[in-house]
Amino acid sequence: MIDFPLERLPPIDEHGTLVLASVEETWAALLEVVRASFRGGAAARVARALGCAQTEVSGEVDSIGSTFPGFIVARVVAPGVLALEGRHRFSRYGLVFRLEPTKDGGTLLRAETRAEFPGLKGRAYKALVIGTRGHVLVVNRVLLAVRRRAERSGLGD
Repeated sequence: MIDFPLERLPPIDEHGTLVLASVEETWAALLEVVRASFRGGAAARVARALGCAQTEVSGEVDSIGSTFPGFIVARVVAPGVLALEGRHRFSRYGLVFRLEPTKDGGTLLRAETRAEFPGLKGRAYKALVIGTRGHVLVVNRVLLAVRRRAERSGLGD
């Protein structure tokens, strides 16, 4: 894990979506989407190119200490919180997924990003990833994939 608490990283953004499925169905979908996001070699190649501390898959998505290219599982409170942390030569970062039940049996799924970008190269990287809104597109794509998977699962019906 990185050597400081995730909460000490500056907040970057938070995005959310309403999922018309239970918290349990949404949690299962989240784990599968995160797992699927790191299948294949592209994620590992990018992680190596950036100099990420984690470049391989080890363990399960819902186990603290498991790794995925670019991330380590830092916190799991099933079925409510999945926190991923990572670092590479341009940034230290965290991505925290939170699931909250709604009154009508759905789930509010939120993704909070925290990061710091030290030095000139870090600021340039931030401009490239955050400034171009590329990060927003990726996070929203993950949230949409989780929502679609959970809503079509039909586990609670």
